[in-house]
Amino acid sequence: MMEDNLDASIDALLNVEKQMRLAGEVTGTKKAVIEIVELCYKARAWKTLNDQIVLIAKRRGQLKQAVTAMVQQAMQYIDETPDIDTRVELIKTLNNVSAGKIYVEIERARLIKKLAKIKEEQGLISEAADLMQEIAVETFGAMAKTEKIAFILEQVRLCIDREDYVRAQILSRKISPRVFNVDPSKEKKKPKEGDNVVQEPPADIPSLQELKRIYYELMIRYYSHSNDYLEICRCYKAIYEIGSVLENQLQWIPVLRKICWYLVLSPHDSMQSSLLNATLEDKNLSEIPHFRLLLKQIKTMEVIQWTSLWNMYKEEFESEKNLLGGPLVPKAAEDLKLRIIEHNILVVSKYYSRITLTRLSDLLCLSLQETEKYLSEMVVASSLIAKIDRLMGVVCFQTAKDSNEVLNLWSMNLERLLDLVEKSCHQIHKECMVHKAVLRA
Repeated sequence: MMEDNLDASIDALLNVEKQMRLAGEVTGTKKAVIEIVELCYKARAWKTLNDQIVLIAKRRGQLKQAVTAMVQQAMQYIDETPDIDTRVELIKTLNNVSAGKIYVEIERARLIKKLAKIKEEQGLISEAADLMQEIAVETFGAMAKTEKIAFILEQVRLCIDREDYVRAQILSRKISPRVFNVDPSKEKKKPKEGDNVVQEPPADIPSLQELKRIYYELMIRYYSHSNDYLEICRCYKAIYEIGSVLENQLQWIPVLRKICWYLVLSPHDSMQSSLLNATLEDKNLSEIPHFRLLLKQIKTMEVIQWTSLWNMYKEEFESEKNLLGGPLVPKAAEDLKLRIIEHNILVVSKYYSRITLTRLSDLLCLSLQETEKYLSEMVVASSLIAKIDRLMGVVCFQTAKDSNEVLNLWSMNLERLLDLVEKSCHQIHKECMVHKAVLRA
């Protein structure tokens, strides 16, 4: 009986909708469509609701405003469905209706996001990632900036979760880091005539500063895959500069510790030196004196004993897993030793132009084979200029000179020699003159 009443009510409303649609009455058509959707929802007739949504959308000359209103109204009922299958069916129906219609593109993006979340909860991460990648929200003019960023970050997260790092990098490049430095209060402008009216983001979308943190946390996960320590350090530096983090000591101390560790783990170059100097100037570093000392040791051109350094910082290193941000990358301990060895080799190259391989091994506390291996790796990576004479057992840190440089050097040395000869002759002549003057007196 209730089904008969529902069908009769829907038929009556469909006739009203037809009259309004043919008359071009937008308000009346929207009202009739919304009432049909509400009737199905109140009767909990989910299959009928799906059928009516498809039927209304396919009617000849259907008004855009009516389809938009119907989709928006039906979306409110998604969370109130009795089970997952019914929810998925309703989302798929609304998705099919909104496919290819630019006036409901934002609604379709939100539907896809809901469906992807359901797939992820079911453990189907690859399917969820494929669903999310169908939507290119960066082209949506009416979508709020924060919602766009949140959507792209969700795409990146799902790609990283399924270990598709290439696509994760491509998607992450759609977000410029400069967008997080914009003041939202200053950016709000009155829309000009003809411009798309930007919709307000849903309540569950985080603020711009929270999105900044999520973005850099995802980038840390991405760069950790390739052990790009300098980029990880820069990501932590960006998180450290967020206002809410700087205001809370419990948050900025673990982040600053991570910055120090990844600075030490980064290969020596101009960017690393610049970040190292900037971090040492930070007043907050005085709160963690152990790490200030560590950075000073790396900056000072003196040989560091690996065993004493590791004994001093081993507990600090292992305690990172219990702090905010989690443990360091799996290869961190191994690479820390490598960086200390590289630092020591660079220090030796500053003080010596030539040194025996045995003496260099003693300074580095390594065997001859290990010393040769690390030295060769640094030369191949263009971090150092050196040559090993295996027969003589000597390492030469001087740069190779071409013929022009050799000639110029020879010419300068010859000129210097002639100057010395001329000065010596002048001094001898002067002494002879003084001696003769004394004899005459």
